[in-house]
Amino acid sequence: MIPQRLKALRKSKQLTQEQLGKEINVTKVSVSGYENGNRTPDTATLQRIADFFAVSVDYLLGRTDKPTSILTPASSQENLFFLDEESITPEEAEELKKHLEFLRYKAKEVNREEME
Repeated sequence: MIPQRLKALRKSKQLTQEQLGKEINVTKVSVSGYENGNRTPDTATLQRIADFFAVSVDYLLGRTDKPTSILTPASSQENLFFLDEESITPEEAEELKKHLEFLRYKAKEVNREEME
């Protein structure tokens, strides 16, 4: 699955194999090997690819057809366990995170006022 998805992602950004290689710190030959299925990126490279294209490693590996996770590492720390990842968009998840931050801010203000 990596070969097809990597090539599609690279082409969607209109990058050459050489340009992508520079971005993820590998050679053009390595990128070509990944896209042809002759080579497999190591874990660190796979993560750099995912980060560069803002997709999940699971997407690159074919474990999911969703390019990105709804909960980013930062928002997953917010314990947004009540969200149904399948039914909200990334934009909605970001909006919910902003609301949560605002609610925490207001709660701190109320606590501060009660302490005075």
